Formats: sequence, C-alpha cells, structure tokens
Amino acid sequence: MRYWLMKCEPDVYSIDDLKRERVAMWEGVRNYQARNFMRDDMKKGDLVLFYHSNAKPPGVAGTAVVAKTAYPDPTAFDPQSPYYDAKSTPAEPRWLCVDVKFTSKFPKLVSLTALKNTHVLKNMMVVQKGSRLSVQPCTAKEYQTILALAGVGKFL
Repeated sequence: MRYWLMKCEPDVYSIDDLKRERVAMWEGVRNYQARNFMRDDMKKGDLVLFYHSNAKPPGVAGTAVVAKTAYPDPTAFDPQSPYYDAKSTPAEPRWLCVDVKFTSKFPKLVSLTALKNTHVLKNMMVVQKGSRLSVQPCTAKEYQTILALAGVGKFL
C-alpha cells in the first residue's frame, strides 16, 4: 500500500464535494511527474490525504482512497473542457486520471503552517519550497502524523 497527498483548490472541488459524491474522477492533472505517479505507482486501495490548495489557509482537509487505477482522462479529449489537450487522443492518451472515494473529513483542517511546524513532516514534498505537484507520495508515518494532527489518529 502507498500513501498520497492530492491537492485541489476548494473553490473548484473540495472535500465536501467528494463527501457528497462519494466517488469522483481525479481529472485535470497536467504535470508529467504527477501523471507518472498516478500511472506507475498508484494502486486501488492506496490511501490519500485530500489537500485544499490556494485556500486561506491551505491544508489537509480529509482522506480518501484510490478506487480505480489510472485510465485516460476524458477531459483531455473534450474541446469544451479547460483541461483539453489537442495532442492527446483516445488512441494515444497523454493524460490520465484515477477515481478516489471519500473516507473522511477532518474535524479541523491541518494547515500548511502546522505541517511545516511538525518536525516529522519536514521532508514531505508539500512543505518544500517550490513544490507544486498536485499528486505526490508521502510515507505511512507522515500519513499517520497528519491523522494525529487532525485529531483522528494517534501519534506514533
């Protein structure tokens, strides 16, 4: 099992949206490294930290689980979509997505400041200057630490 942090702007799609929909397609990823993580490493059953980016404050809002492994992102083929890519075709898809299933909304957001101020999390991609990937791996210990910071787990 792997652990992931996935970012989304809450005014575009939030943990509350995922809670309401239960399962959603995580589409619109347009970074090759993030795409490669989804394609090569992400498996059904992997655990996800749902991160609200470009928010005040940004932070981890809840959890999800990977419900379906990578498949071609249909938004890349739709000229009406903001994620359209004319060079991506169904025969040779350039972009992929996964499905994620809601598992929990934290009672309180675990802010980026709290992540940065927690020594165990100092190596997480999300706290590194200039790290902007929307899909990034994390460790089991980092995942469990964030659950503890949210008040839904125990510190290891």
